[in-house]
Amino acid sequence: MEDLPTIQQLDCFVHYGHAGNFTTAAREVSITQSAFSTQIKKLEQTLGVTLIHRSKRGSELTPAGERFLPKAKAWLEEMRSFIYELRMEEGKGALELNVGILRMLGDVQMNAHIAHFERENDRIRFNVFDLEEDQLEAALLDGRIDVASTYLPPEGEHNPFEGFELKHFCWDTMVFYGPLLSLPETPLSRAELAAFPMVHYARQGYMHALMEEYLAGVAVKGSGAHLSTPYAMMMYCEENMAGALLPERLLRAMGREQGWAPLKEPLQCDACLIYRKKNPKKNAIRVYVSHVLQSFQDKGKKRAGKRD
Repeated sequence: MEDLPTIQQLDCFVHYGHAGNFTTAAREVSITQSAFSTQIKKLEQTLGVTLIHRSKRGSELTPAGERFLPKAKAWLEEMRSFIYELRMEEGKGALELNVGILRMLGDVQMNAHIAHFERENDRIRFNVFDLEEDQLEAALLDGRIDVASTYLPPEGEHNPFEGFELKHFCWDTMVFYGPLLSLPETPLSRAELAAFPMVHYARQGYMHALMEEYLAGVAVKGSGAHLSTPYAMMMYCEENMAGALLPERLLRAMGREQGWAPLKEPLQCDACLIYRKKNPKKNAIRVYVSHVLQSFQDKGKKRAGKRD
């Protein structure tokens, strides 16, 4: 019987196919570059085919490697799916979900979700990653994270998540947070925002584009700060005479019930859970997604009850 590739060899090759270079791929599978190269060489020897062309300028998949990559990826996903289902059915061990959170959305409520599963279903465990927009997109597309919480891009912007399952869980209402500023008690118009120095989002990404579109034609006073996390923006505003457009939900979760004003012209972001339809961990993902959706429905009912 001919020798077959090992799972580790196939996994290394698939990671190379995603990363496009040995250094990044070796880091992703947590082994040295030398050990990674050895696994690839053993795979090529077993198959009798050169999968990666190496030169002084770098490396790239050969035509044979291009053909083999989707087959290796599909086989690994099928094997993982079988193993996950078998473990869940037999009650053996815990299954890990890799969850990505868009940095600008904030991960403060993830703590409550993890606590719920520790109480009610400890067979699902979590690795949580706080990611920039481009990092989250890449990690979701190449399978390094299983499910992501993110904002959908505004209409007209490039949407990389076509073909994925999208589950809306809330509309994040933006407010103007400026605890050291003399904010009016009435909602702020876009023109009135021009009276206050403002912290801006990092220039790359659709959050920056969304804010620029909202403030188009308004001569906003820039504070000189372009920050990449809502927590950094919050802290900056608490230490400096400046304000920022931040999600009301996040501010309330962080205990900031005052120091902010609503917007006269509403600005909302579509917060969604996104995951690949054919993920081998699909059963665990559905359990997690159902819990998150239910938790937001319950919060909505509580708020409605208080208003009544």
